[in-house]
Formats: sequence, C-alpha cells, structure tokens
Amino acid sequence: MGKMRRLSPRDLRRLMKRMGVEVEEFHGVREVRIIMEDREMVVEDPHVTLMRVQGQDILQVVGNIREIEISEEPEIEIPEEDVQLVASQTGVSLEKAREALVKTSGDIAQAIMLLESLKDKY
Repeated sequence: MGKMRRLSPRDLRRLMKRMGVEVEEFHGVREVRIIMEDREMVVEDPHVTLMRVQGQDILQVVGNIREIEISEEPEIEIPEEDVQLVASQTGVSLEKAREALVKTSGDIAQAIMLLESLKDKY
C-alpha cells in the first residue's frame, strides 16, 4: 500500500466542499449546556464547530466538561401562616393546604383555586 499524502487545511476545505460538507466555527462561545432529566453537563471554554452534511447539522463541542446533578424538586419554604390561610379559606386540612402551596410554588391564590377546583370534582 502507498502512503497517503497529508492534506493541507486548504485542500481539506476544498475536498469537504466537493463532498457537500459545510463547516463553520463559532467564536466567542463561553459555555455549552446539555440538560438531561437527572443532570446537566457544562462544557466550559468550548471550541464549537457546526458541520452541515446532506441536510443534517452536526455540532462538535470540545472543552472541559463539568457535571451538575439536578435535584428532583427545588425545596420551597412555605410559611405556616400561608398554610393556615389556605386551609381556612378552603376548608381542607393543613396537610392538603401545604401540598397545594408546594404544587403552586407558594402562590396562595393559585393554591386556593386549585383546591376549590378539586372540590368541584367530588
């Protein structure tokens, strides 16, 4: 077998263009985030290249990867007086009032409307 000659960057670009491959480098990218259900991957100081091949976009990301675990639900502190207010306005237990406040991220009006709509179903 013969040796393959090395292609210069210019020759490589020409060859890729003939093959229908477009390449674009992104400059000034500070961070790339990939967010999954249970974790997040952060690529810091990335080198990002976009390649278009036969109508498909391919991103190549090279850099230092840091993983972050994602908790299921952020903890929301619900003041006891809010729980009591929702419970007294809707006639439900403190536990049900607290659950409604957690579901509505502490929004009292939404919690009351949620509990009232659930009452109408029964």
